[in-house]
Amino acid sequence: MTARLREVLHDVAADTPAYPVYEQALATARRHRRRTTIAAGTALVLVALVAVALPPLAGTPAVDPAAGAEAALPDRIDVPPFGSLHATDRPRLGPASVIFTGQAPGLMWGEDGRIIAVVGADSDRYRIIKGGIGTLAGEDTLLSPDGHRVAFGSSEVQIVDLTTTGSRTVTSEVSDTLGTGPAAWSPDGRALVVRDTVRANPQGSAYRTVLSLVWLDGDRRTRLADEYEASISPVAFAPDGARLAFQIDRTVAVTDLDGRRLSSFTLPPDTELAGKGAWSTDGQALTVAQRDGDSWSLRRVDPATGRDLGAMDMPAVTGVTAIRLLGWAAGSARVVAYQPAPETPTAFDRPLAMDSRLGYGNVGTVRVLALDPGAESPTTLLTAPSDIVAIDVADEVIQSGRTRSASPPLGVGLRFWFWTTLISVLIAGIVAYRNRVALALWLHNRRARRLRRPNR
Repeated sequence: MTARLREVLHDVAADTPAYPVYEQALATARRHRRRTTIAAGTALVLVALVAVALPPLAGTPAVDPAAGAEAALPDRIDVPPFGSLHATDRPRLGPASVIFTGQAPGLMWGEDGRIIAVVGADSDRYRIIKGGIGTLAGEDTLLSPDGHRVAFGSSEVQIVDLTTTGSRTVTSEVSDTLGTGPAAWSPDGRALVVRDTVRANPQGSAYRTVLSLVWLDGDRRTRLADEYEASISPVAFAPDGARLAFQIDRTVAVTDLDGRRLSSFTLPPDTELAGKGAWSTDGQALTVAQRDGDSWSLRRVDPATGRDLGAMDMPAVTGVTAIRLLGWAAGSARVVAYQPAPETPTAFDRPLAMDSRLGYGNVGTVRVLALDPGAESPTTLLTAPSDIVAIDVADEVIQSGRTRSASPPLGVGLRFWFWTTLISVLIAGIVAYRNRVALALWLHNRRARRLRRPNR
């Protein structure tokens, strides 16, 4: 290298501004930290938006329902939306007015599982519970009198609290049971009648039905009945909660809470204990449902002797597989009417076991009716679409007599929106991370083009 060339290079180097390595390193670090902070903040904002925005999208209040709201019977129900919240999800549902089951799309899970749909006490907030095989609301799946709890189960009894979102298991401590399910709530909700099916011999070719009263606030259990090769249903508590009546095949038995048999009598042909609301409001009489062809009407009997006290001045219900008495509202009977499925080959105008009359495949849908004294025909209070085949209503809702105009939710539920949004955010984050180099280069080029843009 010549001296002249060396001088020229020195002059050029002197005129060239020095690259601020340290300052640029600090700036890069700050920029990286700022981007990380922005990304984390964006994720937190998205989570907050999901928590705040999704409840309105699902038609569900973002806060727990107010206590003391007036419960009422909706005038119609429908299948819960896909992706509905579970009964144990937040925000809490609070008390319910109605539960129902069926075999419509949206009421099944797995191969044979049944969804228990739960409707809020004062508005159309729907929740679901995953029940067992063949679950029937009002028979082996029961809403507590105040609407706060749901009892269900086939291998063991489970209770879900709709107010606290907690759950618990209840056992009757009956050994060798083949299946366990709830049969009735006490009026104060402190006790539950549990029905067990037990092997009657080692081969399992015969069975016994055991009925037990289980107190939920302690370990007290009382054996109410133990019958060989007999069905026991329905079970009805007297209004004061001191006596129970239940049907054993063709016999009605009345016991106290200690299991002492107070009376028993045989029902006439084509007559059934009416349902969980079978006791009169004063506890002086029992109500039975009598079939005449495809028509059902209510009669009163003496709980001590079974003596017929005469027909009630209420309209008959025709064209149904059966009726179940839910309770009373100012002298008016509230019943579930089970409408026959159009395609069923069974004829319901002749003798048939009640479990067949109420079973899946024979029932097409249900209605809740008011049988008012002196009325010419029943008044429809609640309707349901096809394949909703079983229903239970909270006693407090029945006794209040209140009804409301319903608008069941449509579309999809909150769980669908939650998981869709969460999965979308996760996928976007993964894609951004895997393409972070290209993304950084795109941001750098974009910034460079902006810096080269001439000032206007």
